Amino acid sequence: MRKVTNPGNNETTSPLLSFDIEISDIFELGRHEDMEKYAPFHISVGATAVVDGEEKVWYSNNEEGAPALNLTRERAHELLEYLDEMQQKEVIVCAWNGLGFDLKWIGHHANDLALAARIALKSYDPMFQFFNIAGFPIGLGKVAIGMGIPQEKLMDGSDAPKQWRAGHHQKVMDYCLGDCQMTNQIVRAIQEARQVRWTTSRGHISSKPMPRLKSVEEVIQDPAPDQSWMDQPIPKTKFYEWVLEATGMKTGFRG
Repeated sequence: MRKVTNPGNNETTSPLLSFDIEISDIFELGRHEDMEKYAPFHISVGATAVVDGEEKVWYSNNEEGAPALNLTRERAHELLEYLDEMQQKEVIVCAWNGLGFDLKWIGHHANDLALAARIALKSYDPMFQFFNIAGFPIGLGKVAIGMGIPQEKLMDGSDAPKQWRAGHHQKVMDYCLGDCQMTNQIVRAIQEARQVRWTTSRGHISSKPMPRLKSVEEVIQDPAPDQSWMDQPIPKTKFYEWVLEATGMKTGFRG
């Protein structure tokens, strides 16, 4: 694989991998309710997808040989090691809200937050970058519609734990992998358009410029977004506090 000098430019030939996880925890999330109040979370399955390359589903088996309720610590660490290896090969490793959710909980599950944090800083999280521009988060499905991605989400994320526990493992695996594929398509579309488009709650298409994709570390060091117009803004630090704790970084980051 050739070296990527600027993963945010218009080139769409740079190696790109997106990853995603699903959890096994069931809860009813209220409107505007912080999901973190239900933490810690347990990972049922993960997926990784390289554009025009390898696609993998990550889960553990129980004693009967069927998919287990949760990943083992060893399997979760194998997933971290794989993402680390891909970064060392200079693959662009992406996830939608991977900084604030996926890598944080893979790290917890693997009992290696230090490795997860190092991966997070070198990773690319278009959702976090969008948040730092707009001041609020946005869902993968809404951006897929706005960017004209034909692929649709196969289920609502809150249904995945119920489906997994009900034994519909393949359905959840397909959903998880599908979100990886969708993220890859969105990243390529953003690189081409140099902007993010999404569908609003009123069904309109809105957009924000995103001239290039930035690494998580770069976005953390960028100035925080203007949230002066918001009643209850989400602090930028909420996404990466765990990284600072895991790496011992306490200064040099603005948020």
